[in-house]
Amino acid sequence: MNIFLRIPVQEKIIFAKNLAVMTKAGMPILSGLRLLQKQTKSKSMKKILDQLIDGVANGQFLSASLEQFKDIFGDFAVNIIRVGEASGILYENLNYLSEELAKKQALRQKILSALIYPIIVVVATVVITGVLTLYIFPKILPIFKSLNVTLPISTRILIAVSDFLLAYGGYVAIGVVVLIIAGWLLAKAQAIRFFMHRFILRLPLIGGLSQNYNLANFCRTLGLLLKSDIKVVEAVNITADTLTNLVYKKELKGLAREISGGGEISKHLEEKSYLFPTMLTQLIAIGETTGNLSETLLYLSEFYEAKLDETTKNLSTILEPLMMLIMGAIVGFIAISIITPIYEVTQGLNK
Repeated sequence: MNIFLRIPVQEKIIFAKNLAVMTKAGMPILSGLRLLQKQTKSKSMKKILDQLIDGVANGQFLSASLEQFKDIFGDFAVNIIRVGEASGILYENLNYLSEELAKKQALRQKILSALIYPIIVVVATVVITGVLTLYIFPKILPIFKSLNVTLPISTRILIAVSDFLLAYGGYVAIGVVVLIIAGWLLAKAQAIRFFMHRFILRLPLIGGLSQNYNLANFCRTLGLLLKSDIKVVEAVNITADTLTNLVYKKELKGLAREISGGGEISKHLEEKSYLFPTMLTQLIAIGETTGNLSETLLYLSEFYEAKLDETTKNLSTILEPLMMLIMGAIVGFIAISIITPIYEVTQGLNK
């Protein structure tokens, strides 16, 4: 079953790129698929290629054989290959597909690289705080309790936290795991995911990152589909299915319904200025008027990719010192809570 097949993006890029090269060299699709099957080391890819080879060998178009794996490759891949076969430009469209997949992978990597450092800092903070609170502090706690002095408020707070975690730490860990699982299950619900995606778009910095990512994908995917002569309503629907943000997906589905009744893309997007900036709608309007919409969209995709790159750099610049400050404050609080009583007792002895 397809639900058990998982293909890394890099494997899809290699599939599209190598098949494009073979097609340009004049190699029949069937021979190209067999060669790819010999070269791949992925068991999942071998299974997919087995079925693609069977389909093509029985007279099916590659796009028709690939249709059964559209949950893996996506509607975009299936349709752009279908148009390439119908119009005799399969090589070009396979090349478009490999470039599209590579750009999407690069966008995801930019976002992940911007978030890796904060995640590492958070994990390091939790580990250091846990070691200090659960292992080091309990060893010197009896000394503090034996002192006939009033402990600082920070030390008393730390003692309370340490005692609570030592007594109920197992329950806390189970509670955290349950909350994570419950959150993961709730996130599966369409309504909850839609609310989360809308909330993310309204966050400072992260919202701009999400918007630029979705706009770059929207413009590039729609631009490539229109360039491949796919009808605009179908192209918008396919583009909607390629987006992960449910807010943008919903708006594009609405856009497809509107333009199927004779509406214009720019007119619909103008009404959703919180999702589609004015500059984007104005340039799309110009593209519609001049009949050069696909090129306009591809230009806009490059513009929003550049904005995304700039946003990820700004995010790293802002988050790094902020996370270090938070980490320093937590570790510093624990250190002061331990050192202050010892210092006060030492000063008392010296007197």
